[in-house]
Amino acid sequence: MSDLPTLPVTFRPGRTRAVLLSAGVVIFLVISAVALLLEQLGPGEKLSFVLTGALIFWVLARFARVSVLADDSGVTVVNIAGRRRLDWAEILRVNLRTGDAWVFLDLSDGTSLPALGIQPGIDRKQAIADARALRALVEARSIRDPESAPGPDQGRPDQDQG
Repeated sequence: MSDLPTLPVTFRPGRTRAVLLSAGVVIFLVISAVALLLEQLGPGEKLSFVLTGALIFWVLARFARVSVLADDSGVTVVNIAGRRRLDWAEILRVNLRTGDAWVFLDLSDGTSLPALGIQPGIDRKQAIADARALRALVEARSIRDPESAPGPDQGRPDQDQG
């Protein structure tokens, strides 16, 4: 398939990431500036302001780190609180339905894994394109029993967004 992205490829919500990191920097700088400009605060209080700003930046940076990394051997899903490595054959289906906040991966163990690295929040068109690209990669690289493969009416792009 010539439409497949070249591996390795990383999917991440670029605009959302830029907004979160920019907001984190601005919040940290404003809180730190306020701390330094308030002369009635002692050194410990000023430090607590700066540390609060740093904590807010860290939380926003955790939200911004989400991604889906695909390479020859499988997919790594990096979400806010963790990371999970999957072999291609473990992924049965890539879903991005209308109203979903992000892509869900249906797995061979019967569970579904949210993949926050592909989310339609700020850039819906890019998220749909990324979901389709990941779906194409999964279909091209997965080796599974034909009896366990999705039926003709499951997981098709015309039934969902991506």
